Amino acid sequence: MTAERVLAGLDPEQRTAVTAPAGPVCVLAGAGTGKTRAVTHRIAYRAATGEISPRHVLAVTFTARAAAEMRARLAGLGAAGVQARTFHAAALRQVRYFAARLLAGRGMPELVESKARLVGLAAARAGVRVDRSGARDLAGEIEWAKSSLVEPGEYAVAAAKAQREPPHEPAKVAEVFAAYESLKRRQGVIDFEDMLRAAVWGIEEHPDVAEQIRAQYRHFVVDEYQDVNPLQQRLLEAWLGGRDDLTVVGDASQTIYSFTGATASYLIDFPRQRRGAVVVRLVRDYRSTPQVVGLANAVIRQARGSEARLRLELVGQRPPGPEPALKIFPDEPAEAAAVARRCRELLAAGTPASEIAVLFRTNAQSEAYEEALAEAEVPYVVRGAERFFERPEVRGAMVALRAAVRSTPGDTPLVDAVVEALSATGWVRDRPPAGGAQREQWEALAALVTLAEEYAAAPELVPVGDAAAVQRDVSLAAFCDELARRADQQHAPTVEGVTLASLHSAKGLEWDAVFLVGLAEGTLPTTYAKTPDQVEEERRLLYVGVTRARQWLWLSYGQSRSPGGRARRPCRFLPQLDGTGGPERARPPGSRKPDRRPPRVVSCRICGSTLLAGADRKLGRCATCPSDLDEELYERLKLWRATAAAEQKVPAYVVFTDATLVALAERRPSSPAELLAIGGIGPRKLGQYGDAVFALVAGVTPDELPGKNFAN
Repeated sequence: MTAERVLAGLDPEQRTAVTAPAGPVCVLAGAGTGKTRAVTHRIAYRAATGEISPRHVLAVTFTARAAAEMRARLAGLGAAGVQARTFHAAALRQVRYFAARLLAGRGMPELVESKARLVGLAAARAGVRVDRSGARDLAGEIEWAKSSLVEPGEYAVAAAKAQREPPHEPAKVAEVFAAYESLKRRQGVIDFEDMLRAAVWGIEEHPDVAEQIRAQYRHFVVDEYQDVNPLQQRLLEAWLGGRDDLTVVGDASQTIYSFTGATASYLIDFPRQRRGAVVVRLVRDYRSTPQVVGLANAVIRQARGSEARLRLELVGQRPPGPEPALKIFPDEPAEAAAVARRCRELLAAGTPASEIAVLFRTNAQSEAYEEALAEAEVPYVVRGAERFFERPEVRGAMVALRAAVRSTPGDTPLVDAVVEALSATGWVRDRPPAGGAQREQWEALAALVTLAEEYAAAPELVPVGDAAAVQRDVSLAAFCDELARRADQQHAPTVEGVTLASLHSAKGLEWDAVFLVGLAEGTLPTTYAKTPDQVEEERRLLYVGVTRARQWLWLSYGQSRSPGGRARRPCRFLPQLDGTGGPERARPPGSRKPDRRPPRVVSCRICGSTLLAGADRKLGRCATCPSDLDEELYERLKLWRATAAAEQKVPAYVVFTDATLVALAERRPSSPAELLAIGGIGPRKLGQYGDAVFALVAGVTPDELPGKNFAN
């Protein structure tokens, strides 16, 4: 692909990032601003101009999914051959390649993917009694320490400096940490942090290894740079070896993994640490509507701390959409039931289930929504639990598919063969269960069928190197090989269902419709957020959640966890709320104290939920609830308003705004109390226009009104 074609379609800021000269480049990219597009086009542009060779580029990101997407985009741009990998995958590849040299002929140690079992044994040796969840907590603390380059003997001091809240006394955690390291050495295994350290050690202590790696990789790109931890940064510095051809991409406002050791300090300090660095800001948001972007900006605008220095004010590029819905419910079960009902309505209106997400602060909140969605017969998928190819039903299906290879006639269409093999496990294609866990399992196997359909529909001829294209194998055996490859890379197909996910696991994803639920103090921010830095990270979590939505956004909380429970306050980060559960009230001039008067609660007359948005409160219903507008009354009110405004020589909106006319035509007030209940109508307007409004509601036409009904 030519350099001109690579540049086509880029906005001015993206083009600046793509064409920046060799050397340190820092791309500050807000949510939805096209950061992957910018970095992949930068690599492709440099390759197209002959400045670099793709095989000398190492692009590092944090998830296998992001790495796969980057490789696919680069191939489409004519820059195939770039190594796009996670930090762990890149380190593992290098350690395995140099194992014979680094380990003096000893075999590669086994890699332990989960620390919990060994940590449990280490805790027992240190005299610390833990259950499975306790072992996971200790494993997380050890992972933080190792990622932060902290040794067991240094843990207590380092944890105090970092204001950690370890699950046990710091000295005891240090003992468990030391016992864990001893157990690993005795069993001849390593963990992921050991693997990164081994890669660093191989480069720093073996000049021949360093020379070979640095000759291979000469140009570096790091995505999500705000999530780098000290160990990963040290590996990056080892790869660079003092060179400066480095492009980093990140957004300090999306720093949400500090509990694992990640820090935005490397992104924040990049221009100071790298002399002559080019800094480019991407602020054009192509993902979300201006309404969603406006809320995201309002959430993050109040941020404090070092990350806030790189705060970006996003500019929405999409057409306008609906205002975010803000709702309060009596309790969490009522909130979950309302979310499930709205999900069902969205599905009925044509929104795909895979384009809907319910996001919450903690995984423990998932249960209420799983139950509510199952009750509403809405399919769902819980993200962040088991990996797709590690799920028992998927593993069993893959065994069944492999076994069917021997008995399936070679001329059987692939999709038919897959459906037949899965039917042998009890799966029925056209009979999904009503909901819950069984429906989730059914959807997982349905996803395998969809994958087979996509595989069979791919181009029949595929190129092989420089040779002529060859016929593509779409047999069941070939499909099983494809599944094995995807399982190895954790390349999971999309399961059709509403996504249930924590805010942390939703990072990097996006949906048409997003429900942000449980936005109450104690949940978001969590009660564990006690320091200013921890509170600011909770704010950034909400910002990440808001920016996941493309079109439709719902924010809600239950006033209590369970019916009749203790009342809670709404999340302090919502700019529309003052912490009392109602809209923010204006303060009297000169007053330094907030207005503590309890807000007037207005409920939707159709669905019963509490209304927060001004327009919704005026109408007396949610914007998403059906209108019962009396068209004839509305036209009479408009004619009357025009006459009244002309006689008073004032603009029409001074009499009543358009929104007030809609509220009058929907609610049809017949008494002073009902008229005063409409937002924007007080005693003065009641006395001025009340008689005329009541007459119009009763059916009188403007021409039939007796005399003037307007006070001076």
